[in-house]
Amino acid sequence: MTFVKNKIHTEIGTDLNLAADYLKKGELVAIPTETVYGLAGNALDTNAVLKIYQTKKRPSFDPLIVHVGGLEQVYPYVKEFPEELKELAEAFWPGPLTLLLPKQSIIPDLVTSGLDTVGIRVPHHPLTRELLMNLDFPLAAPSANPFGYISPTKATHVVDQLNGEIPYVLDGGDCQVGLESTIVGIEQGQVIVYRLGGVPVKRIEDRVGPLLILPQSSSNPKAPGMLKSHYAPQTPIVLGNLEEMIVKYSANGIPFGVLSFSKDYGRFQPKQQVVLSKVGDFEEAARNLFSGMRMLDNTGLAVILAEELPEENLGKAINDRLRRAAAK
Repeated sequence: MTFVKNKIHTEIGTDLNLAADYLKKGELVAIPTETVYGLAGNALDTNAVLKIYQTKKRPSFDPLIVHVGGLEQVYPYVKEFPEELKELAEAFWPGPLTLLLPKQSIIPDLVTSGLDTVGIRVPHHPLTRELLMNLDFPLAAPSANPFGYISPTKATHVVDQLNGEIPYVLDGGDCQVGLESTIVGIEQGQVIVYRLGGVPVKRIEDRVGPLLILPQSSSNPKAPGMLKSHYAPQTPIVLGNLEEMIVKYSANGIPFGVLSFSKDYGRFQPKQQVVLSKVGDFEEAARNLFSGMRMLDNTGLAVILAEELPEENLGKAINDRLRRAAAK
């Protein structure tokens, strides 16, 4: 006889006590942050952490980020806090910056995929900050979506993908940054960017000097989010010159969508085109990236044509996500 696991009802709400109760019982809760919604569980409970990997279908070699409510909450979980990274924490926390620090043994190896460092950050969202300050454990929380797919920036995005898999989504509205956190560590005195994200590289360099930026294409990542193919819709994405690609795909009769930085190509139906920011604002473009990809992915198109942004400000991080979405 085959037994089928009963699905649970996934509720959306703003009840912090209910969210905390689920987490204390070892259940998973989707939480809002300024970057994307996270799939959260007790980072000190290996069973809860295992549920995160299973629910996301995430490979166990891809480590998780640990979330805490404030800078002082970091110290029980790390062996040391290099001055350069502490300066960045003081400058950018709460905010979209994850620091890679030597972990204490209280952090399970399952969280860090066996590495001796843990990615840790203080999210900038009032609901989640309050939740974290009222828990006596940190939360491991990768993005609340099936592994490799587009990250969720609304509570409804989480339910679209994980309905029946988790009991509760804490609804904090739309994510204000829309890109995952920048991940920074230090090796032999050199500050290193392991993943581009919501804090632009220039702002970090202004604090700690020149950075080494690692290519995000590791099959055995040292930090979360370093895999080459990631953040991808089901519909293939092709990067290139939009003017030329539109002519080519139109001539071949292939149904396509357009994802542009600031130019409105006019002749397309609203659900066939996403302009990330008509005024060319990088922060607005970042906020709209994942929701725009998701909208085009749900329109029944054969392909999504997209262009890279200028390599400045958050353009570097947006291009990183576009390249990895196209790599699939």
